[in-house]
Amino acid sequence: MSKMRAVLIKGGHGPIENLYIGEADKPVPTKGQVLVKIVAFGLNRMDQYQRQGGYPVPAGVSSILGVEFSGRVTELGEGVTQWAVGDEVFGLVGGGAYAEFINCDEGLLLKKPGHLSWAEAASIPENYLTAYQALVKYGEVKKGDHVLVHAGASGVGIAAIQIAREYGAATVTATASTTEKLDWLRSIPNGATHTVNYRTEDFAAEVKKTTNGKGVNIVIDFVGQSHWAKNIESLAIDGRMTMLATLSGSEVPSVNLSAIIYKRLRIQGSTLRSRSLQYQTELIASLSFRDIIDKVTGVNGGGPIRTYIHKVYPWTEIQSAHHEMVDNKNSGKIIVEVE
Repeated sequence: MSKMRAVLIKGGHGPIENLYIGEADKPVPTKGQVLVKIVAFGLNRMDQYQRQGGYPVPAGVSSILGVEFSGRVTELGEGVTQWAVGDEVFGLVGGGAYAEFINCDEGLLLKKPGHLSWAEAASIPENYLTAYQALVKYGEVKKGDHVLVHAGASGVGIAAIQIAREYGAATVTATASTTEKLDWLRSIPNGATHTVNYRTEDFAAEVKKTTNGKGVNIVIDFVGQSHWAKNIESLAIDGRMTMLATLSGSEVPSVNLSAIIYKRLRIQGSTLRSRSLQYQTELIASLSFRDIIDKVTGVNGGGPIRTYIHKVYPWTEIQSAHHEMVDNKNSGKIIVEVE
């Protein structure tokens, strides 16, 4: 079997210092798959957890890190009709994007627009699909809604804020941990209308002020345990909360269920990586998602929705890129380019 270079982990999992560029088997496309030569890939929190041994890889998926990428089609598997060799694409996979080549099912690829750079294209798939699923599919956002987005300066947070604004949300409140991040989130086009420092302010009290005591219609949460009670307090009657992660912990010591009942709340857990190929393909193919993607430009593109790159690293500096993510220094996406 032919070989390729990829970012590997000494011992299979461990600290950042265990990341290195080594040799792996080059994938061969099977029926319905496309082989892509990767130009750039995006970093996500799940990469950190997988590297540490705390994120099980879905069955049948490459153990190499990485779920989103941009690149050029180099080979087609049997029956592929949507793509041709040489096409410039970006897409989503269950794993394996930290490499020179990747196999991707043809329905999980999107055509890279000419106005997006390779890095910008690689920043879109996981962030925008996750935000779309959480906010539109599950949150059912509509014009006039009030929305609360936690981890506002993360890639998914920035996508969710802008999508909510594009859908006509009356207010979008974002939380983050530093003044710099909060100021930036209010400054970008279609950014947050309001911001709260969750370390020094009570976001439940703040959104009550913003909404004249009614509360928000939608909460997008990544934090879990430490935010649970205030999230329930923040929600309006018939409110919806989509939970994407539990960064502060997954066990809430004491829960009063009465507010969920009398406020008629809907709480939805959401994952993407573990969903079926059919589900992911249908999500990417949905007209409402395609409409959002068609509106995405780079930071200077002038579109109503923009993708923001925090920093681009060469893959020889993959350890530095992971340190940047783990230290929570980014406002926007961290991208790595394959050399």
